[in-house]
Amino acid sequence: MAQATDFTASIPAVRAKGRWNQRTLAPWLFLAPGLFMFTVYVLWPIVQSVTLSFYDWNGLYGPNGEFKGTFVGLANYRELGTDPAFETSLWNNLKWLVLYMLALPIGLFIAIFLNQTVRGIRLYKSLFFFPFVISQVVVGLMFAWFYAPNFGLFYLLTEWISGQGIAILADPDLVTYGIIAAGLWPQIAYVMILYLTGLNNVAPDQIEAARLDGAKGWRMLWYVVLPQLRPATFIAVIVTVIGALRSFDLVSIMTNGGPFGSSRVLSYYMYEKALGEYGFRMGYGAAIAVVLFAIMMVFISGFIWKMWRDEKER
Repeated sequence: MAQATDFTASIPAVRAKGRWNQRTLAPWLFLAPGLFMFTVYVLWPIVQSVTLSFYDWNGLYGPNGEFKGTFVGLANYRELGTDPAFETSLWNNLKWLVLYMLALPIGLFIAIFLNQTVRGIRLYKSLFFFPFVISQVVVGLMFAWFYAPNFGLFYLLTEWISGQGIAILADPDLVTYGIIAAGLWPQIAYVMILYLTGLNNVAPDQIEAARLDGAKGWRMLWYVVLPQLRPATFIAVIVTVIGALRSFDLVSIMTNGGPFGSSRVLSYYMYEKALGEYGFRMGYGAAIAVVLFAIMMVFISGFIWKMWRDEKER
């Protein structure tokens, strides 16, 4: 009788243990496919790139499939320090990073303007959404025609205003800014969509309470609206930094890195060295990729740390 009582008493414990195991394993089972894909397509290529950056390799394997690269240590990184083309590409990338951040305030103010319930607002929204759905290749072609000498709208406009047209894509001092302006067009639309989504989740009771306290205009935006847009701002900063660093397509379509290599960015220079017509320096290209990845991680990690510190102080 005592044994039966002990067995009956142990049943709830066994059931509780089974439920605990299910609760522990279920999240990992759902995460497993995503973790596998992340490891194979993100982490493993990063490890391969870092490893390859210590080799001199032309991309070819031996007759039996053996790796034919030569270990050179930090030689590729030392060469980067004396490479003028790399220096130009690095400075251009920093310009992209700084000026691309203009997409955040511009996208925010457009989102606030479109977050209205007035007649015809859907038409305005569709016009502002338009750049977001266009391919970067199409954007590059459109702005290449826009800047084109003799018949481009920008050239004709500057010629009408100043008497002399400005061929931006042929000017080494202005070409990078012209390409950045082309990239900002769809990026602003992307940021605007993120902020529009965030504005739909702003608590109306807090807005009303702030109005009763006399807050309006900039004070309302700074102290009431923006704190509630932190998640949207976080995503907007991340995608803007990534967009600034992956500017290969616009540079390739609009200038091919010219004139005289003045519009090169790190991603395009990496392609030239590793896969271009006169390239096939896979190790050197991998070293450029590592530098590009490091820049991205510094910017994103710094922003995440700042947001974490602000949340901790609240």
